[in-house]
Amino acid sequence: MSEPHTALGAAAAVSELPFDAVYLAIGAAAWTVAGLKLRAWRRDPSSGLLVVALAIAAPASSFLVAAPVVYRLVDRVAHVGNLATLLVYLGITGFSAAAVVLALIWTPPEERTADRVWDASRAGIRRRVRTRLAVFGVLAPLMAVLFAVGGAGSPETPLTFDTTFARVPAIAGFLALYQGAFAFALIDIGRVCHGHAGRLPAGWLRRGIRLLAYGSVTACGYVLCKIAAIGAAAAGIGGLEWLSTAAGPAFAAAGALLITAGFAGPAAAAWARRRRDYRALRPLWDLVYRADRRLALEAPATPWTERIALRDLEWRTTRRGLEIRDGQLTLRPWVDPAAVASGTRVAERAGLGDAERAALVVAVALRSAVDALASGRPPRPREEQAALPGLDADPAEERAHLVRVSLGLDGPLTAEALAAAGGPGPA
Repeated sequence: MSEPHTALGAAAAVSELPFDAVYLAIGAAAWTVAGLKLRAWRRDPSSGLLVVALAIAAPASSFLVAAPVVYRLVDRVAHVGNLATLLVYLGITGFSAAAVVLALIWTPPEERTADRVWDASRAGIRRRVRTRLAVFGVLAPLMAVLFAVGGAGSPETPLTFDTTFARVPAIAGFLALYQGAFAFALIDIGRVCHGHAGRLPAGWLRRGIRLLAYGSVTACGYVLCKIAAIGAAAAGIGGLEWLSTAAGPAFAAAGALLITAGFAGPAAAAWARRRRDYRALRPLWDLVYRADRRLALEAPATPWTERIALRDLEWRTTRRGLEIRDGQLTLRPWVDPAAVASGTRVAERAGLGDAERAALVVAVALRSAVDALASGRPPRPREEQAALPGLDADPAEERAHLVRVSLGLDGPLTAEALAAAGGPGPA
């Protein structure tokens, strides 16, 4: 008898391997995103960021626990069969609670002011949030009670719990509450995301919100498959277990990946943009640093250090921009008005737009100022100093302006303007 049991155990273990691999991978990836969101929340505390982090962390934990290898470990440690199922479903219910709160506090694009994406300050919104959370506050312990009353401790079923115990009334109630709350949350957040995405400009934010909507719709396939399989099992109809063990998990995994990508995509794009701006500003920073080394808080980073810079990019880029601005003010008395006029003429002749024209003029002006300072020319009195464009740019545009200036420092149009003004060519 021992050999058949050993063979059956090995077969079961092999059949669970794909679930282990997929669930652990999804859980780890989602927890990475959740960790980044929590880190962002610690730096900029807001109710919206916290809810997003919880909306990712709760299902991420569920996927980790749902992996059969972890599932069995939890049961062994707790000495309670199938306890992991309760933990998994409570984690998904936590996602459901976070999702319905997100749907309430997510400000429609046409109503946003400045950077306000989340709004939980209005009395009506706060009241609805409290009501929804109160419902889930009752739902979670009720699910735990039904699970305990159902006595579904044996056999241990990491993949087939739903269909195995579907005919137990208390467990059927437990499953109905779980699936109902999950379906409501998916439809609610999917509806909100679909509406918001249609009113946002093209870009990563719109892509991310659409991925959230697609992920919610995809995950609804999990609910439908589970309901069909559970209903069939409760009615004594066989042959549909695959809906619960194969089709449902496939929809859940696909939906989780899309939702995680939806939350991570805009953040990753913003990180990449900050890193690109940080590195793009280096030539301009080097220019002003050579003019006045007192501007920098610390010595210049080596090229290798900049190449591998991954953390604190917003702070580093902001500081670099401030130091560049200080350098511009320091260099202003040495700016040659002839260089400014030459840069303006070259920009007009090249047909540049307003933003590109302003960047070219500033690039030419700063190059001329550094050369004048290096050659020992005296500074111009205030009334003779040339006014440079972009100094009064609002914060949202200032960084983009400085990046354009930095990218144009060694460009052909800058060299042409400097040569026409009687200055040197390329540096």
